[in-house]
Amino acid sequence: MQRDTLPGLEHLSAGARLSSLLATMQEAAGVLKEGFLVKRDKLLYYKIEGGKKEPSPKGRILLDGCTITCPCLEYENRPLLIKLKTKTNTDYFLECCSREERDSWALDITGAIHAGHPVQVQELHRMKNSFKLLENISLHHIVERMCDSSTGIKLTRNLQQGNRYKETFTGSALVDWLISNSFAVSRFEAITLASMLMEENFIKPVGARSTEATRFSDLSEQFLDDSTALYMFAESSKKNISSKEELQFNISELSGTIVKQGFLVKQGHKRKNWKVRRFVLRADPAFLHYYDPTKEENRPVGGFSLRGCLVSALEDNGVPAGVKGNVQGNLFKIITKNDIHYYIQASSKAERAEWIEAIKPLT
Repeated sequence: MQRDTLPGLEHLSAGARLSSLLATMQEAAGVLKEGFLVKRDKLLYYKIEGGKKEPSPKGRILLDGCTITCPCLEYENRPLLIKLKTKTNTDYFLECCSREERDSWALDITGAIHAGHPVQVQELHRMKNSFKLLENISLHHIVERMCDSSTGIKLTRNLQQGNRYKETFTGSALVDWLISNSFAVSRFEAITLASMLMEENFIKPVGARSTEATRFSDLSEQFLDDSTALYMFAESSKKNISSKEELQFNISELSGTIVKQGFLVKQGHKRKNWKVRRFVLRADPAFLHYYDPTKEENRPVGGFSLRGCLVSALEDNGVPAGVKGNVQGNLFKIITKNDIHYYIQASSKAERAEWIEAIKPLT
């Protein structure tokens, strides 16, 4: 149902949209933001005139039993909405001025909803900066969902620097869509996932803003979570691999017990480019295999025995020797007994340490 005014819509500026909602202060055991007071059990909103808040609230939303939806993608032309549904099934829509402010509001309101459960509040803050993609992720499946005519990402026409682009979407819209459809929990996760889609030629940048970003060597900087960066679906051609080029794996090396698995970024041996791969560490026999997340078949694209291998963390200051491109931080190296060097990047120092600790006993 298309409406110019949504039922229960309140701007997070108490009646008139403000250019900034950054002012935050503690008041009355809650968090006050430009006319809205987030308390433990309710959200109060006030009328502001002449820069002053009236003493009595204009209204309130009871947060006990509330559910929050953010990003809320129900209305195509309102990407900055937060939806609150009370336990009496009343819907409220709160509109922010930017995605950053929307996500900040959502975190505060969600924290107030779960204020009586401190463990859940801690988990919310941890998830905000989390990095843990789905274990059985399929980029093909994500693209199929993106192309769905009813629930997929909305394609629009855009004009940028005199050029018209049809059927495009913005970087921030894709990040919102991935979170809304539960492919990612945090914006960091969604950006990583979007980078994988671009790296594997499912989507491509169009326009100066997004194209310029692809010049960065670091994969994580090539995709922009930005409402001015444009992207579109790429015409991906199927890669034909001859039977001679296919990698053959012994059944026995894939039969070991899985010790650890997850997504890491690996430097290629020939082109020296960096790509996201799903790594699977097995014991008895000890092997490390890596898979292409763009392929639906559960078949490794590479792997090696860990017997006689050396594994070590690389310095985080500057680009280590052997590493191509401006890739640095959270790197580690595995040298096989045949003196083949593998350069791998984790998402954090903690994750790098976990992988090294898991691999070392198997060497």
